[in-house]
Amino acid sequence: MRSWDSAFGLGRFGVRKLLAVLYTALALGANVAQADVAGLRDGDMKKLALHSTPVAVPEAALMTLDEAPASLADYRGKWVVVNFWATWCAPCRAEMPSLDALQAALPDLAVVPVATGRNAPEAITRFWEEAGVTHLVPLRDPKSELGRQMGVLGLPVTVILNPEGQEVGRLIGDADWSSDSAKAVLQALMAGG
Repeated sequence: MRSWDSAFGLGRFGVRKLLAVLYTALALGANVAQADVAGLRDGDMKKLALHSTPVAVPEAALMTLDEAPASLADYRGKWVVVNFWATWCAPCRAEMPSLDALQAALPDLAVVPVATGRNAPEAITRFWEEAGVTHLVPLRDPKSELGRQMGVLGLPVTVILNPEGQEVGRLIGDADWSSDSAKAVLQALMAGG
């Protein structure tokens, strides 16, 4: 059986060079894609920190409003915008309608609001009705387990996950997620990976 090196006539060092060139090209391609996304950030999206390498997200048990088990793993295979919020958080309340509009505008994206800490299902339902939120399905993190594991120290915090369930970006504070800039950034991320 012939080795890969000799099968292509590259020799041992030629294969290493080829692999180094391919790795560099892939890394540069990722940096170009990230630079393209960074160039789209305007307004509130300037607060979006994009990671140079995707970050693993811990598993934590979440629940729906009717206390059925849920998990971020349920969204694998899709780009996801996870928004950590609370009913008592004024900036969160102001931001939620823009997240609802984002979900309506980009149906291939999963916008997942996670009420972290003590948020009674009745209070969440009442807020949804008052704010006119119709496109989002809230999840609960009643003991802030996921929030703590992901380093959420204040609210709101929005995290962007790739289809593998890894964090690729984070925005601390509120933002207008229905803005043209937010949609352009998310569409570019979705198109690039």
